[in-house]
Amino acid sequence: MIKRWGSQAIVFLMWLLHWLPLPLLAAIGEGVGALLWRLAGSRRKVVLKNLALCFPELDEAARRRLAREHFGAVARGFLEHSYLWFASEERLLRMVRIEGDIHLAERTGRPVMWLLPHFVGLDYTAPALMLKQSKPAITIYQRQSNAVFDEALLKARARFGQARLFDRQAGIRPVLRAIQKEGAGFVNLPDMDFGTKDAAFVPFFGVPAATLLAPARMAQSMHMLVQPIVVTMLPRGQGYVVRFCEAPEGFDNPDLPQAAAAFNRWLEARIREQPAQYYWVHRRFKTRPEGEAKIY
Repeated sequence: MIKRWGSQAIVFLMWLLHWLPLPLLAAIGEGVGALLWRLAGSRRKVVLKNLALCFPELDEAARRRLAREHFGAVARGFLEHSYLWFASEERLLRMVRIEGDIHLAERTGRPVMWLLPHFVGLDYTAPALMLKQSKPAITIYQRQSNAVFDEALLKARARFGQARLFDRQAGIRPVLRAIQKEGAGFVNLPDMDFGTKDAAFVPFFGVPAATLLAPARMAQSMHMLVQPIVVTMLPRGQGYVVRFCEAPEGFDNPDLPQAAAAFNRWLEARIREQPAQYYWVHRRFKTRPEGEAKIY
């Protein structure tokens, strides 16, 4: 009961935060990030290890500056979710600037896969897709262990009426039916380490990383139009840029590990454009090839 009250208090706090001007909330987020940098020792080690592996050309001082900036971006991203949960459609659209061909999915007669890598502002894709173009979107949802947060997140992600979320435990069949029978676009987050199942070890910043093969297989077998989306959090609370990009060159390679490697190369280039905003707190190299020592 106490845990539930605490969770409800956090949701209420998010409701209060959404009334604040975005520049003020961004400044608060930077402060919270500085505090997290000092307190979150285990995650700080994960971030620094990831940066050491992916940016060996930087010295230690530069990587620590980048890590501190990343914690500020993570904290901002969490607090600024308050707008996604509670702000009006009009306010959200004022916060989001769209670049690229957002209407490409509407014009094609093919199934659509939107590839959405894990930058800290990725959920700001929702108001762009749901409010600025007409094709409905679906995605796979990882149920939260905290029931209060699970309910709040589901409500927030589906509140614009054009989104449907499928529980990961239900498998891929409901997603395929929605794509084929309802013409929904599939928002696919392809860049996490989910272990060796349906994955291959391909380079990510030169380090073998367990990378999913299913996105390329699904896109090729269903002749899907592939359109990546990159979200950038602007400094000082100026809002977000949601950029609709060209498909990664080589993602259509029938050699699936080569297709996965092509996506990783494309993602590396996008990360270098905004390195502090990629989700470095994730243990991207958790799964190792047989015989290799653990990294974390």
